[in-house]
Amino acid sequence: MSETIIVGVDGSETAQRAARRAAELAVKLDADLVVITAHASDNTEVVSIGSDTWILDDAEQARKLAQRVANDVKNAVPGVKITAAAGHGKPGDVLISDAEDRKASMIVVGNVGMKGLGRVLGSVASSVAHSAPCDVLVVKTDK
Repeated sequence: MSETIIVGVDGSETAQRAARRAAELAVKLDADLVVITAHASDNTEVVSIGSDTWILDDAEQARKLAQRVANDVKNAVPGVKITAAAGHGKPGDVLISDAEDRKASMIVVGNVGMKGLGRVLGSVASSVAHSAPCDVLVVKTDK
């Protein structure tokens, strides 16, 4: 059975760096990589302008963001076995829950928010490190 590594992304360049690092590890460990993003609400809105209608769905937008990051990472790191996912809730909770569900061996997160005011108020990396059911790698992404 193959190992699974989960990486949390939010569309930022720092999250992209963490995802690339996670992909490099996944290739070296012959593990599957899951790129996941969280969405805070389950809103669906229908927007009509003239004869055009669009359906805006938070969950779908989150899945698209995760897929876009997965595609970028797959192009940057050949050989990575990668899937994209999205979950409803706070980012740290989504990562922990997904790691439990998939019996992941590692969660990868960036270190943004672990210094200054973010350190006092809390960060995704900090909450995941304290509650994860598996190893956590905090990637230095704030270069």
